[in-house]
Amino acid sequence: MEQQFTYTMPPEWEEHERTLISWPVKESLVYPEDWKSVCAGYAELILAIAEFEPITVLVNAKEQDTAVAYVGNNDNVTLLEISHNDAWLRDNGPTFVRDDKGNLAGVNWRFNAWGEKYFPWDLDDAVAPAVLEHLDVKKLDAPLVLEGGSIHVDGEGTLITTEECLLNSNRNPDLSKEEIEAYLRQYLGIEKVIWLKRGVSGDETDGHVDNVASFLAPGKLLLQVTNDPDDENYEITQENLRILDETKDARGRQIEVVAVQQPPKISWNDTRLTLSYINFYFVNGGIILPVFGNTAAGTDERAIRLLQAQFPERRIRTIDGLAIIKEGGNVHCTTQQMPAIKGGRQ
Repeated sequence: MEQQFTYTMPPEWEEHERTLISWPVKESLVYPEDWKSVCAGYAELILAIAEFEPITVLVNAKEQDTAVAYVGNNDNVTLLEISHNDAWLRDNGPTFVRDDKGNLAGVNWRFNAWGEKYFPWDLDDAVAPAVLEHLDVKKLDAPLVLEGGSIHVDGEGTLITTEECLLNSNRNPDLSKEEIEAYLRQYLGIEKVIWLKRGVSGDETDGHVDNVASFLAPGKLLLQVTNDPDDENYEITQENLRILDETKDARGRQIEVVAVQQPPKISWNDTRLTLSYINFYFVNGGIILPVFGNTAAGTDERAIRLLQAQFPERRIRTIDGLAIIKEGGNVHCTTQQMPAIKGGRQ
């Protein structure tokens, strides 16, 4: 790891040039009978993002006509044919970084389908290089298996992740915690890693942090919690609160924790769905927030009010968080931001 870069990963709330997303692949669906409803869910998300900024949709050739039918008549939506096995671009797409002169590059992590859970993944592993080639953005090949949903950064040197994911033996069994941290410093320009132990209960990604915690600003973290001692996430909540109470960020600040109550539990085929308000997505001038229709419990409305209070200048745009969750993820999992370059791209 002798080679050093001068790139840093901008926080998600900085201005975007565009959003990238992949159109779903019918053969990859856990419930292929839900194909039409999944397409409708992706279309709702894509068109919501297009209200705020341009969005490029990666499409397999055989899904081109379907994608056109759902989203193809919007001036802010561009379809780009790039082959892929599955549609979670946050995890297999490039992570964009900038150097101190504002030049953009993209980290090409290795991808192995969340610890070899789904076959095949060869097309997904080739997506990031194809995207960067199309965008004419410099590619940085990282010798590390990593999904974008497993990390969040604050833009001032701090990264948060979970041991459950990044230290899992199904990702990088030959690397130590210290070696993984070194790669994160090298490719993302961070100075400190905050290690939570676990993500939300039942998360098939092995505890991606984007379901449990997200930076709202440097020194400020949104954490999904539950106060119910009988809930599977209660112990995880308490553990995360203890860790964050004892941790300072890269600038020596005590982390300010903003708690959001988790949605009520919903199960499908005896499996708990990983419902999370943390899986929101910053867009230019707004936030795309999944909500889950729990009028009686009121957690949707509380999450909306909480984010609006944190970001009074942004529009909170809600979408149906149940539309694609049976497939294993939500808004943040599907999206990847391309940071804007000040003065525009040359």
